[in-house]
Amino acid sequence: MTADDIGLALLLLGVLLLAAKLVRIRALWAQKLFLPSSIIAGFLALLVGPGVLGALVTATAGEDAPLAGGLWPQTVLDVWSELPGLLISVVFATLFLGERLPSPRTALGLAGPQICFGVAMGAGQYVVGIVLALVLLVPVFGANPLVGALIEVGFEGGHGTAAGLGTTFTDLGFPEGQDLALGLATVGVVSGVVIGIGLINWAVRTGRAEVLEDQAKTSLAEQRGLYEREQQPPAAMMTVRANSVEPLAIHFAVVAVAVLLGAVVLAGLQALERALWADTIQLLEYVPLFPLAMIGGIAVQVVVDRRDSTGIVDRRMMLRIQGLALDLLIISALGTLSLRTIAANFGTFAVLAVAGVAWNVAVFLVLAKRIFPRYWFERGIGDLGQSLGVTATGLILIRVADPDGRTPAMEAFGYKQLVFEPFFGGGLVTAASIPLLAQFGSWPLLLAMTLLLFASVTIGIAVFGRRGARERAPA
Repeated sequence: MTADDIGLALLLLGVLLLAAKLVRIRALWAQKLFLPSSIIAGFLALLVGPGVLGALVTATAGEDAPLAGGLWPQTVLDVWSELPGLLISVVFATLFLGERLPSPRTALGLAGPQICFGVAMGAGQYVVGIVLALVLLVPVFGANPLVGALIEVGFEGGHGTAAGLGTTFTDLGFPEGQDLALGLATVGVVSGVVIGIGLINWAVRTGRAEVLEDQAKTSLAEQRGLYEREQQPPAAMMTVRANSVEPLAIHFAVVAVAVLLGAVVLAGLQALERALWADTIQLLEYVPLFPLAMIGGIAVQVVVDRRDSTGIVDRRMMLRIQGLALDLLIISALGTLSLRTIAANFGTFAVLAVAGVAWNVAVFLVLAKRIFPRYWFERGIGDLGQSLGVTATGLILIRVADPDGRTPAMEAFGYKQLVFEPFFGGGLVTAASIPLLAQFGSWPLLLAMTLLLFASVTIGIAVFGRRGARERAPA
């Protein structure tokens, strides 16, 4: 693999992203589904790759025919297959960079019920997945026991987490796990938007939505993923003068420090494990870098909060870096997705997809109103979107359900991420769950997640739900 191969692979990702944006602008179906351009680009890459175009050409014209391997050279596919594991660390390192960390009391006061609700969804995804693995997927379908973690990895974690855990899956003897998780992430994003928009319209018609009076609609510009010219916001702030250093470059340097700090911490923990208990159990050896990169980002932000009086680190600039990394990650991950693997394990895949969607929707409809006595629909719909797809899906649904910010849904969702993200949805719990299943089997993790599910539901209803009900009750 040469520098030219890497350069060509990156340039092709840009071309695919541009083509996908044109599809989003012109295709009504893509607008109605609010599909991110990166996912459309990933599908385009997949369609003209060896899995679809290459397979069709091979089946009709033979293995020696032109395009029998698809449109992409193998060197491009090799580069793309390595990118997700690198880019996911950038995504997680930027989660909290540039955002002043609130005091624990402030965050807990607003985000407490949101945390309980989110943890119930995340822990329940493990419970559902592991139970299905024990009673159906392993004994009937002959699946690997690690499939018990795939609902949370694919749905709560999304494409980035699924792709970032590829090495872990391979090292633990379950290489097909990455493709199944990526497939589940795709199902989650699409179902999150479709089901979410449907539920918002249902809530408006039945009076369950407290702020929307008309049928939930978005403007044509929003559906196309564009801003009207007079409404275009700045992408970031120039926090340093360009004649000293490019602002984007200095923000990249901060991200680099966060990722490297995470790498040092991970290397130290792995060395400690090898010195003390590796002969008995190995867990940290299989933990990927990205959750530690997030911890590195938090540590850097703590220093920034205390020492940076000039505001050098801009949150919007960090979001631009994060967005670029995530877009390229999704395209490269979907472009190298193995459809043969999903087809070979379709029974397992279908069961997990249906069960995952059903669990999240059921939790939203049953628990949200009991944990959030006020604005339960608006506050719960964001977590439903995140638990089915990604954080961006949750934000889209909150924006549709509460376009003018009349409820605390957006603020509470943001504070909840500070506590939730370090553990679920690609955090430490997600990263450790697969090694834990491999080392100890299904029952210990099932017991731990069941207790966590019970605790989050109990605290959410008994503490926050009743407190909110008392505050809402007339004097």
